[in-house]
Amino acid sequence: MSVSANSASPAEPKPGFRIPKFLKIPFWAQILGGLVLGVLLGWLARSQDISWLVTTLSKVGDTFIGLLKLAVAPLVFFAILISITNLRKVNNAARLATRTLLWFMITSLIAVAIGLVIGLVTNPGAGTGLTPKDGAKPEDTGSWIDFLTGIIPTDVITPFTELNVLQIVFMAAVAGVAILKIGDEKAKPILDLSESVLALLQKALWWVIKLSPIGTIGLIGFAIADYGWNLISKYATFTADIYIGCALVMFGVYPLLLSTVAKVNPLQFFKGAWPAIQLAFVSRSSVGTMPVTQRVTERLGVPKEYTSFAVPFGATTKMDGCAAIYPAIAAIFVAQIFDVDMGIKEYLLIAFVSVVGSAATAGLTGATVMLTLTLSTLGLPMEGVGLLLAIDPVLDMMRTATNVAGQALVPVVVAARENILDKEAYETASSSPLDEPLPATA
Repeated sequence: MSVSANSASPAEPKPGFRIPKFLKIPFWAQILGGLVLGVLLGWLARSQDISWLVTTLSKVGDTFIGLLKLAVAPLVFFAILISITNLRKVNNAARLATRTLLWFMITSLIAVAIGLVIGLVTNPGAGTGLTPKDGAKPEDTGSWIDFLTGIIPTDVITPFTELNVLQIVFMAAVAGVAILKIGDEKAKPILDLSESVLALLQKALWWVIKLSPIGTIGLIGFAIADYGWNLISKYATFTADIYIGCALVMFGVYPLLLSTVAKVNPLQFFKGAWPAIQLAFVSRSSVGTMPVTQRVTERLGVPKEYTSFAVPFGATTKMDGCAAIYPAIAAIFVAQIFDVDMGIKEYLLIAFVSVVGSAATAGLTGATVMLTLTLSTLGLPMEGVGLLLAIDPVLDMMRTATNVAGQALVPVVVAARENILDKEAYETASSSPLDEPLPATA
């Protein structure tokens, strides 16, 4: 016995090697520190014209986003596939799916209405000094024909190599429905493999997520070093409109829905969902944030079987920031720069595009496809996209944070309305510790 005891003792952690609690910096503080350091380094690089620092910041930011995108294609495929097959475990699955889609549409309509009101009141294109000559037509533009025909892939490889998320979602949905049709017994090997692959992808992505503070330094630093405050000042009204619109939706509309429709404490929602929201702000990727969004939504009391459907579905289609507020204000901005009058018909078209075409954003960084789709529908010049590309990274942070907040909100609202929300778990949810492993399955 003594030999066993002695041999086991070295494996026990020694108090002297433990990290003191006061040195364990919370993740939110790491992100905030990265933001501050990034701004300082960006300002230093620009003011002192330090080219190597600009290059370094660019490489750090690009590497972080590249690591996130590396997992996007397989993560979306297996998350959507598993989410659809998990519906077989949920009572009234069709009802839940319908209610989820309905609330996606309702919140999108509210968001686009807020965006239109803000744009009409503030006139973001006035007084900027920008002219149509400052714009440039983008190489890739979106149209309804491209959107509709582009959903169906011509082969199974290209969507993954070219990161066409919409086509990946289509293939995953078809595969998920096919699995449901052939039954659990025949589909079990495929389901087991898919769940294992998804768990592996989530674990790998989690390691990338923990690098977010470093990625923040590069992304914010390069934005400041490359664009500078002078460029931001030209777009001051437009930038403020986007941030105010997103803030009104996230901290106005969402709490109102939580308190009146779901009848739960809004502050508790933000307490539980904050890890996902802050990561979305930094990473600018709804899909990259999806594992965290799913986890915090489960911690807020939404059943895992429903969460595994609603969150992946929302991460690829639910875009209140990128697909509602942003295109509404951007369309008004472009119309004013190009001196194009818009009326009720055009505003209704913006609302229609925001609700129906939001899947075009596909949860990746940026909303250029959605903007070109909106401008082409309205008949506005595509050169308007070029006016907004420079400022896009600054806007995308707040847009994506709003997207992710909405992706967590709708499952909570639907679960509360369907009486499947665990109220006790909701009331006791706290910020998700980053040292805990991700769920084994979606």
